[in-house]
Amino acid sequence: MRIRDFILAAAISCVFYNGKAQSTAGLKQPDRITLTWSDDPSRTQSVSWRTAAKTDNIIGQIAEEQSSPDIDAKAVSVTGRQLRLDRGDGEDFYHQVTFRDLKPGTTYIYRVGDGSNWSAWNQFRTAAQSGDFSFIYLGDAQNDLRSRWSRTIRRAFQQEANARFIVHAGDLINRSNNDDEWAEWHEGAGFIHQMIPAVPTPGNHEYRRDSLERLVLDPHWNVQFNLPKNGPQGLQDAVYYLDYQDLRMVSLNSQLIMLDSAAAQKQERWLEMVLSASPKKWTIVVMHHPVYSTAKNRDNTILRERFKPIFEKYGVDLVLQGHDHTYARGSLGRKRPVYLLSVAGPKMYASDSERWMDVRASDTQLYQVIKIKANKLYVASYKLNGQLFDSFELSEK
Repeated sequence: MRIRDFILAAAISCVFYNGKAQSTAGLKQPDRITLTWSDDPSRTQSVSWRTAAKTDNIIGQIAEEQSSPDIDAKAVSVTGRQLRLDRGDGEDFYHQVTFRDLKPGTTYIYRVGDGSNWSAWNQFRTAAQSGDFSFIYLGDAQNDLRSRWSRTIRRAFQQEANARFIVHAGDLINRSNNDDEWAEWHEGAGFIHQMIPAVPTPGNHEYRRDSLERLVLDPHWNVQFNLPKNGPQGLQDAVYYLDYQDLRMVSLNSQLIMLDSAAAQKQERWLEMVLSASPKKWTIVVMHHPVYSTAKNRDNTILRERFKPIFEKYGVDLVLQGHDHTYARGSLGRKRPVYLLSVAGPKMYASDSERWMDVRASDTQLYQVIKIKANKLYVASYKLNGQLFDSFELSEK
């Protein structure tokens, strides 16, 4: 009986150990593999990954998908860079590679590693020069990432598996520089961001204040997300724009807009320049804090007074937001921009303001599928059972 009890106890302990979110103990294989873009989505693809041990070999291998198992002989190797992350209670090493000179509208396979320890072969597809496409937009994830938020991103992927990218509108985690929460975020998403690039913007929960009371972005951000460096000087880790076919997607750092007047002024000037020079048919802005809140006790005045006029002046079509942990849509009697905020995770707030909303919901986890087809932009918001909750469309200006 004692031996049997011992074996049972050992088995149970193994189950609980293996269930821990991506432990770094003895890690040799790449994990937390994440696609992003740092350059042109039609001709480049960036990828980051983590290992527990430092390595002298940072390699990405890539080939066009030919549906043949004979991959290695055709793969081209690209070297990348290594970044050290001090977690406080230990260190990890992140690695970044950018594949360049790719063909537009083409499916590629890739893997990453050190020459001995490799990831699985994964696929991605470069942006075409033109044509229809879709992407997914998710509001705050923040809490219970592995157990509850995971349902949202996985259901969205199940429905829109050919989405070209996934927008995360801030508060991806709850506590800045908490590695366990980032582990849950990656585990919750599973393999999805190994195949579909992330387009993230930070929220207030990606920030903390240092000993001098300065706002500091979570150090995980830059090592995990290799993003375009076309934002204003000093803010390029989270303020950027990305051109995907006929769309210009602009990320603003609303946390710094709200709390740092110099950063707000820089973003204001930069935004005007980026929007005035855009050659694209469609423009979407993503930021964490909403221009119009769903709560009576929240009022983001600076966004409404200084940034809203710029959105209207240059014909921004859609503003994607989070922060209020509810769903709301409205355009205040105008055709554009449409202000949309949503929540993907389980943390919920009350919706007690009716000043601007055409559609509203609370206590409801949602995901959004956005499609650009010919001369129209379609937005559909879904509950996690796949039921359509809200939808609308915009015609080209």
